[in-house]
Amino acid sequence: MEDTGKPLGAFAKAVAFAADKHRNQRRKDAEASPYINHPIALANVLANEGGVGDVTVLCAAVLHDTIEDTETTADELRALFGPKVASVVMKVTDDKSLEKSLRKQRQVEHAPHISTEAKLVKLADRISNLRDILASPPADWSAERKQAYFEWAARVVAGLRGVHPGLESVFDGLYARRSEFA
Repeated sequence: MEDTGKPLGAFAKAVAFAADKHRNQRRKDAEASPYINHPIALANVLANEGGVGDVTVLCAAVLHDTIEDTETTADELRALFGPKVASVVMKVTDDKSLEKSLRKQRQVEHAPHISTEAKLVKLADRISNLRDILASPPADWSAERKQAYFEWAARVVAGLRGVHPGLESVFDGLYARRSEFA
């Protein structure tokens, strides 16, 4: 994102865009909470738990699922938010044309090779998802499926290690709670 000297304005623009794009989407929890809560949670993890103030990272965090889960294009993100933000979003976007197990394996394989900014977004995403599974999991998920998600998330985070020890510690604390599903 071009430095306009107005990082709060840029971030607010990204939040408004993400809110519009995700306006009709719901999470899979029992309450079917608004989907936009998830991208906002990522930005909150990064800014308030991780002390991350980089506007590119924070904008990419709130935009991270727009290409994957809405009709948003990379060109649209580039035009509105600049090439850096669009690049980070693209690095954390799954190719939905691939089978789910292959997409998940690719996340594990690609994690060590993405940019620092993308690693931060992906780490915050794993933290947010573990919290959601612990607090209000998808209604139809068995204990085994929750366990499997935690194990897969740990494999992804293994490739992100070294990017932010503080946030990695937050992840580790959540991961340690996986025994709650037994």
